Amino acid sequence: MLKIVVAGAGVVGRRHIALIQQNPRVRLCAVVDPSPAAGAVAAANGVPLFDSLSDFFSLSGMKPHGVIVATPNNQHVRGAFECLQHFTPALIEKPLADNFDDVVALRAALQFRAVPVLVGHHRRHSASLIEAQRVIASGELGRIVSVNSSALFCKPDSYFSEGLWRKQAGGGPLLINLIHEIDNIRFLCGSSCGEIVAVQAMASNAVRGFEVEDSAAITLRFENGSLGSLILSDAAAAPRSWEQTSGEDPAYARYPDQDSCFVAGTLGSIAIPTLQRWQVQGEGSWNEAMRSDKVITTAADPLVRQLEHFCDVVEGRCPPKVTVDDAARSLSVTLAIIKAVQTGGTVTPVDVRHNKVEAKTQTRLGATKRTLTQVRADALPMTELEAPDEP
Repeated sequence: MLKIVVAGAGVVGRRHIALIQQNPRVRLCAVVDPSPAAGAVAAANGVPLFDSLSDFFSLSGMKPHGVIVATPNNQHVRGAFECLQHFTPALIEKPLADNFDDVVALRAALQFRAVPVLVGHHRRHSASLIEAQRVIASGELGRIVSVNSSALFCKPDSYFSEGLWRKQAGGGPLLINLIHEIDNIRFLCGSSCGEIVAVQAMASNAVRGFEVEDSAAITLRFENGSLGSLILSDAAAAPRSWEQTSGEDPAYARYPDQDSCFVAGTLGSIAIPTLQRWQVQGEGSWNEAMRSDKVITTAADPLVRQLEHFCDVVEGRCPPKVTVDDAARSLSVTLAIIKAVQTGGTVTPVDVRHNKVEAKTQTRLGATKRTLTQVRADALPMTELEAPDEP
């Protein structure tokens, strides 16, 4: 049985803990969280509590098989560094980070630590999303013309009172929720349309008045010229979000006749997650009715499947389905959208595929470019990876 540590005892962390308790392949061995409420979570699950992963690794005497990092966004990379330092596989919640410099630092660190890191874009494990991706990639919809996604829902006041950081910069729906939609779109259309290469956006905090936004509207352009649009709000009384349409998490009300994503091609289209499909007949004219059917798949909780996959990764059975580089691309697009909101212009996301570890970042990592290529994995002082940026 695999021993797993959960860092972060908030809403997401508690969900991971519940899934671990239900899975016979794993057992919870500790909770890491400095908040006063975390003590009750640890006690209820019969495991010790530690304030930090550093304390856990130095004081517990345990050697866990894996760590799930479900801390606030700006602590994700710090948690990943702790895991790398102790050669412990990690599942890092999305978003991977709240800034791209931290991602570059983590990518550099992974050059010296052969430790698997899975990023928690759990919808990649959704049966309906996987089946929709298969249909799109097969070419039966023809050349993809457009993709439209909506994430319209209403978060209760308790969501914000449980984590005051959600009212502050980096804790809003653009990073917490929109990144899910961006990752969905990249997964669905990436093999057909390439990466997202340009974005435009506007946002508003008019409903709640918090520091962070509560609504946003976004347009996207892909490498092949296809276009996309997204509408997002966590203050809207509406049923068109992934959680409410997919029914994959029983914590949310479900509207099974609604969709939250629509992909259209030259030969057909598909609505997701209902998987209602339309295909042209004859020459393909709006004067002729299209053939319609529904793709059949078996629903399953993607978080359950993600935990199973993490177990497989820990045991060396397979590589992570969502790597740091893959997740970094979704983050890059999300950060570009935030920049587009701030500037009002068209923004090109950083292309992670060609991004190099720059000299300043290498110095920040405690090593020069030369030593980064020569130092042995067990010789790199991981504590230096957390040093602040040079002025």
